[in-house]
Amino acid sequence: MSIRRYFGTGLLITLPVFITLYLIFIVIRFVDSILGRVSNFYIKQHFGFVVPGIGLILSVIIIFIIGFVATNFFGKRIIHALEHWFLKFPFIRQIYPAAKQIVDSFISKDSPAFKKVVLAEYPSKGLYAIGFLTNDSFKEANDKAGKELLHVFIATTPSPLTGFLALIPKDDVRFLDISIEEGVKLIVSGGIVKPGVSEVTKRI
Repeated sequence: MSIRRYFGTGLLITLPVFITLYLIFIVIRFVDSILGRVSNFYIKQHFGFVVPGIGLILSVIIIFIIGFVATNFFGKRIIHALEHWFLKFPFIRQIYPAAKQIVDSFISKDSPAFKKVVLAEYPSKGLYAIGFLTNDSFKEANDKAGKELLHVFIATTPSPLTGFLALIPKDDVRFLDISIEEGVKLIVSGGIVKPGVSEVTKRI
């Protein structure tokens, strides 16, 4: 019995670590592959060897350079001009503004994408879904529905970044007194990790 307990406790501690490291590895490998293949092809052709992680290093350097340039007056004008030119291409002008707004909302501390964790009676009476309040609804939707609506992002397990938008009457939305982080953990774990409870501590 003690062997089973030791193994279960060790698995409970190590498995989340391995999963986290694995996900980080996937992200790093993806970022590295963007510039890494071209860079290493050039390096191997001229020097006969490859540099592991060169794509990630170059990506970080480029991001810092762009950030530095964009923080001064002339850099802002250059970025604005490039964006204006970029938006002239078909399909890009439909995708880029929305992508930029989403990234801005996730990075911005003043206006986060997810404002509150909510409980909504959705998709039908008697069934409840955990969602994230993203915004108040727009005037036309409110007028057509004849009531005040809220934009609620219903996330899907295990990824809180995938899901669908539901416009739900404000009276049918209940605000939960939990943090966004706790709400995300609840979604990712499929309800296994309850808000305010550390599963690792509880099981150990």
